[in-house]
Amino acid sequence: MAALAGKHALVTGGGSGIGAAIARALAAEGAALSLVGRRKEPLEAMVKQLPKASAIVADITSGTECKAMAEAARAAHGAIDIVVANAGMAASAPASRIDAAHWQQMIGVNLTGAFNTAQAALADVTRQPGGRIVFVASTAGLKGYSYVAAYVAAKHGVIGLMRALSVELAAKGTTVNAVCPGFTDTPLLAGAVDTIISKTGRSADASRAELAKDNLHGRLITPEEVAQTVLYLCVPSSGSVNGQAIAVTGGPV
Repeated sequence: MAALAGKHALVTGGGSGIGAAIARALAAEGAALSLVGRRKEPLEAMVKQLPKASAIVADITSGTECKAMAEAARAAHGAIDIVVANAGMAASAPASRIDAAHWQQMIGVNLTGAFNTAQAALADVTRQPGGRIVFVASTAGLKGYSYVAAYVAAKHGVIGLMRALSVELAAKGTTVNAVCPGFTDTPLLAGAVDTIISKTGRSADASRAELAKDNLHGRLITPEEVAQTVLYLCVPSSGSVNGQAIAVTGGPV
C-alpha cells in the first residue's frame, strides 16, 4: 500500500516550483491534495496532473482567508492530516534601504503566512497521532546572507516557530519539522538571477553559477530533491523525527 494512502495533505504555494514538486511526491504515495496559492491558473493546471486534488485560492497573510482555506480543504477531502507550509517570497535590498513595506511583506508572507497556515489546520493535524507539519524554510533560516535582511529574519522566525510547535505538539503525536533548501532551480531563483543581471551585467548562466556556488556540491538543488525530503518527513516511518531543520544544500551549513 502507498505510504500516504488515505491521508489528506494541504500544500501552500502548490502551483509551481518546490510546491508543485511536493504535490507530485505526496500524490505518488497516495495522498489527496489541497493545493493553495494566490493564482488560480497554476493551481488548476497542477490539479489536472494529480489523481485526487483540489485548488484553493487564498492569501496566507490573512488569518481569515486561511481559516476559509482550511474549511475548503475539509469540504474537498475531509480532515487534514499533513500541512506543508511552502509558500514564500524573497526580495533584496541593502539594510539601509529596507522600508516598512518591504519588511512587512517579507515577514507577512514568509513568517506570518507560515503561522496562519499551520494554525488554521492545527485542530485537524492534532486530532490523532501521526499528524505532520512541515515548513519549507531556507538556508536563510540557518545563516545570514547579504542584502536580504528581512527575508533572513523571516526564515529564522520560521525555524523558531517550528521548534516551538514541535515541543508543544509532541505529546499529541504530531511532528513538526522544517526543510531548508539552498539555492534551488525554481521561478523564485529566476528573480534572483534577474537581479544579478541588472546590477552586474553578468549573463544568466554566469549569474546562476554564482548562486550555485553557495551549495557545497556546486550546483543548484532541484525541486524534486526538496520534495523527497518533505515526503520523508510526512510518511509514518519518520514519526521520531521532530523539531529538526534539515538543510538540503549539498553539505553542512
